[in-house]
Amino acid sequence: MTLPDVPVGTRVVVRYRIEGGFTDALGYLRSRDDAECTVETKRGLATIRLADIVLAKTVPPPPARRPASSI
Repeated sequence: MTLPDVPVGTRVVVRYRIEGGFTDALGYLRSRDDAECTVETKRGLATIRLADIVLAKTVPPPPARRPASSI
């Protein structure tokens, strides 16, 4: 799968090159153009050059939070 095939708003994981190796961005695809994409992660927005992406795929929504235990 390539990122241009994924609709904006879809939850994705993107593996991309950084200095010294690779890292992942897990979150919602917020924008995409011919040069880069933006993924909204728990830590904020990650802007990633498309040329640095080595893998991208859709992922299911996060699991529902369980209620706190009252022990």
